[in-house]
Formats: sequence, structure tokens, C-alpha cells
Amino acid sequence: MRDMKILLMALATLALGLPVLAWTYKSTYPIPCSQIWPAVKEVLSNPDNYAVHESDDAAMSAAYQVKHQVHANVSGAVLQRTNKVKLVPKGTGCEMQIVSNYSGWEHDDKGDFKKRVDEILARPKDAKPAEPAKPAQPAQ
Repeated sequence: MRDMKILLMALATLALGLPVLAWTYKSTYPIPCSQIWPAVKEVLSNPDNYAVHESDDAAMSAAYQVKHQVHANVSGAVLQRTNKVKLVPKGTGCEMQIVSNYSGWEHDDKGDFKKRVDEILARPKDAKPAEPAKPAQPAQ
């Protein structure tokens, strides 16, 4: 009986302690953070994928919850916590820091987020909008 209590306490400590161990994943871009932040905000604006808890344009940081359709295992549901993203200027470039404590075989929270940001950054920039046509001169 005593061994069972010790085992249960160890499992409870592990289950409660693991979510605290979030990892910071860093990706460096050769462009300024001011050009990456709009892409980050666009990714987070998708309500099917994310629920934003906090967003700070001045600090270029956000806290968000990833919306998963279903977790295939209990550990996925237990480890689901609020993720964070922060952009940090590095010389003329930018480092995107994603704090995520869950990436498993059925979900890759930090990888999916980075992939979505990269897809937006890879889109061709819209051409400069054409100037509106000048109104015709009234007939005299």
C-alpha cells in the first residue's frame, strides 16, 4: 500500500510539473521584426487555429491558446497550455521566439505556427495599387 502511495505521488508530481517545462524555440529571419509582426498577427487572427489571450504591438509579443480538434492521447490534453511568441531584433534581422510546451506526434504547435508565419512571409507583396482614374473634365 505504501509503495502505491509513493507511485501515485510521483505520477501526480510528474503530471503537474511537466507543463511548467515549456521550451523556447528560436528562428532567425534576415528581415526586420517590423515586417514579421504583421504576419504573426495575421496567423493569430485565424479563430479556427488560435485564441489570443494577450497581444502587445509595442513589444511584438502575444500569448495564445492553440485550438486542436482532438487529442489522440491524454498527455496531449494535459500538456496543452498557453503558448507565447515574441519577436526580438537581432542586428538587421529578427529572432522569433516561440514558447511552447507541447509538440507531439499528433500536433506540432511551434512548427505549425512557424510554418504559417513563413507561408505569409513568402507570399508576393501586393503591387503598388494603381492610382485612381482622374475624373473626366466636364464638357464645355
